[in-house]
Amino acid sequence: MRKVRYPAVAGLFYEGDSESLKRRIEWCFKHRLGPGLIPSVNEQGKRSIVGLVCPHAGYMYSGPVAAHSYAELAKDGVPDVVVILGPNHTGLGSGVSIVESGYWRTPLGSVEVNSEVARRIAKSCEVVAVDELAHLQEHSIEVQLPLLQYIYGTRFSFVPICMMLQMKDVCVEVGNAIAKALENENAVIIASTDFTHYEPHERACEKDVKVLKAIEAMDPDLMLKLVDSLPVSMCGPGPVASMLYAVKKLGAKKATILKYATSGDVTGDKFSVVGYGSVKVEK
Repeated sequence: MRKVRYPAVAGLFYEGDSESLKRRIEWCFKHRLGPGLIPSVNEQGKRSIVGLVCPHAGYMYSGPVAAHSYAELAKDGVPDVVVILGPNHTGLGSGVSIVESGYWRTPLGSVEVNSEVARRIAKSCEVVAVDELAHLQEHSIEVQLPLLQYIYGTRFSFVPICMMLQMKDVCVEVGNAIAKALENENAVIIASTDFTHYEPHERACEKDVKVLKAIEAMDPDLMLKLVDSLPVSMCGPGPVASMLYAVKKLGAKKATILKYATSGDVTGDKFSVVGYGSVKVEK
């Protein structure tokens, strides 16, 4: 019997039953801050997207922004493997934690962990530990799965990597290991992050746009420097930097900012907001 990781934030960050969750995802796509329509998969898509940046707050706050990344991915075809990098919010587990086997359950069904790719990453990167503890209560990776399932059903496998350590040398190592493991795979790497936390809307926008421009320039070194110097209370600079180091090795040529908004754009309360951004990176 293979291990099942049950959802930690179903009923909290997103709806806990399949019908309500599908309706919420459709709401995200059709929202005024979303792409405006429900995507259909382009079966003949050229699969040029190798990386995405997506937010991971509750769907009612960040779902419309995240929907931009998934709408673009659907237009681009069907990936076989999705590597999802997320920050560690809980403090549990190892510095960088990967899961090597089993299934992750959501209200939309189960997604299989790609053991082969996960083992290749763990084997070629000393900083990555096989450790399920970091993933048990972590939401940053989990919240991406229902959006992928809504679009692709069971047609993809995935690899979850949870990062507590997010300094540059760790990101370079993780990125290189992912690139090596994905050399001959039809894959996409998703970096799960929110941007500024709990600052006024104007200040959040000003700082976050500078970081997003560094991501658009595919310059992970500059992005990490800006996060430190501005400073930006972005929770997942490590996942984004690791993704950028990886996709550059995999031949990525161009990044595009798809959408930026804050929780204030959703709720109307702009006194203290969280920033959300979606970016696609293409070969």
